[in-house]
Amino acid sequence: MAPTIPDFTYDRVTVADGVALNVAVGGSGSPVVLLHGFPQTHLMWRHVAADLAADHTVICPDLRGYGASDKPADPDGTAYAKRTMAADVVALARALGHERFALAGHDRGALVAVRAGLDHPDAVTHLAALDVLPTLDMWDVLHGTSAAVGFHLYLMAQPPGLPEQLIGAAPHAFFGHFLDVWTRDPDALPADVRAAYLEASRAAVPSIVADYRASAGIDVVHDRADRDGGNRLRMPVTVLQQDWGAALGYDAAALWRAWAPDLSHETVGCGHFMAEEAPAEVAGALRKLLAR
Repeated sequence: MAPTIPDFTYDRVTVADGVALNVAVGGSGSPVVLLHGFPQTHLMWRHVAADLAADHTVICPDLRGYGASDKPADPDGTAYAKRTMAADVVALARALGHERFALAGHDRGALVAVRAGLDHPDAVTHLAALDVLPTLDMWDVLHGTSAAVGFHLYLMAQPPGLPEQLIGAAPHAFFGHFLDVWTRDPDALPADVRAAYLEASRAAVPSIVADYRASAGIDVVHDRADRDGGNRLRMPVTVLQQDWGAALGYDAAALWRAWAPDLSHETVGCGHFMAEEAPAEVAGALRKLLAR
């Protein structure tokens, strides 16, 4: 059995035709939705979720295509658009009785959270993004040999077929690479949790690739339309990031501020998996955001 978040209740909630999400819910109070990143599941929030549940209703889904959530086919390249995945999140919250909610996302989940904030500003009251850049900015800062750090972005952007075949041939090596090199504290990912992430990812290669492929296609179209049209995040926004700007030569806070006028931007000293490596720091930042 895969690990679970202690004292949280699990359910499957239908959010679209043929798509149900696995979700863990705990606590009581104003709702907070937490979206996981790659190559993980909702379990990455286990420490932060338990902390926030003292004062909030905490909702932790597996994104479509990940974990125990449904993994629809993607015949036209839109099934894993962040717009589609954001609509899932809004539908999930509503099905659980919440028209308005705070939203935090890590990595891929942060991109879904940003799209939800842009598309559904009346539903998202506060927004936190952990260790990403907005999609357009992400592609813009990757250039030259420094782009090698994002090799997986380019691999999974390729047309259907080759990426799935290559990753599927050695999924534990591929996904395990990121779990190993993106963390500064290996003890933050205990053996049972690491195994759960690897197995969940192995079982989801086509949908994970489709999620990334969308970020090199339809997501760019949607984000560029928003940037050109002046659509911005209207709610208070907190961004926690490693100091990638110093490494790759960009001003992360400035890039985010163009999307989020009401921004708190903080650089952290832990690795990428900050909700597991520094859960007290992450929970504290989210509490500060919710108080704004």
